[in-house]
Amino acid sequence: MKYTQGQYIIRAKEAIARNIYSFTIACPEVAAAAVPGQFVHIRANGFTLRRPISICCIDREQGTLRIVFEIRGQGTEEIARLNKGDLIDMLAPLGHGFTIDESFRKVVLVGGGIGTPPMLPLAKIYGEKAVMISGFRNAQAVILQDDFRATGAEAVLCTDDGSAGIHGFVTQPLKELAAQGGIDAVYACGPMPMLKGIAAICGENDIYCEISLEERMACGIGACLGCACRTKRNDEEYFAHVCKDGPVFRAEEVIW
Repeated sequence: MKYTQGQYIIRAKEAIARNIYSFTIACPEVAAAAVPGQFVHIRANGFTLRRPISICCIDREQGTLRIVFEIRGQGTEEIARLNKGDLIDMLAPLGHGFTIDESFRKVVLVGGGIGTPPMLPLAKIYGEKAVMISGFRNAQAVILQDDFRATGAEAVLCTDDGSAGIHGFVTQPLKELAAQGGIDAVYACGPMPMLKGIAAICGENDIYCEISLEERMACGIGACLGCACRTKRNDEEYFAHVCKDGPVFRAEEVIW
């Protein structure tokens, strides 16, 4: 895993929903090495532990990364105070990303809440081959729908309360698409119950599936046990590090 640590200039900042911010960061060496599904580990001023944030966009020509994150505590609140022109301290790119296969003819991307941003680089790669299913609590929490449509992907929106899009969970349209057949792969990121449901649907329909786990992290590079999760390979159970072995795993590897 090749990564670097440095302080990089924030090129743009935007509030895209309540307590959700988008940063575009100038970091040419990171952008050159990053792949979809990886994350950055950001230092918040005054805090010892860094905060992991998924990569939302990779622009190698401009030498930038885009991250989209939600304020979930004091650390992310401190990061959100940074503005355009400020320096941001990052350890990046980290983790194991998604498997890309351009021979796939149809893929389904599924994002739940703040698990939606890491799906955008995949949508840019697969374009019209992709169906993007996004799930949010309500209409006020919806993000990135125009970004997904701009890639050529079909965008399907779900909300828990029915205030926008389909009233229900992301598993509902996924079941319908799986029943139609022809899906080469499903990629997903979001809350654990959502991922468990997606893995079950893919298992029942024999669809290749990769999931990105959301876990609290300490070091971010596999040196501690702060983000261990139960997985299996070759019928043997073992504890994997989400930060190093993941955050992307084959769905059948994870012990739910």
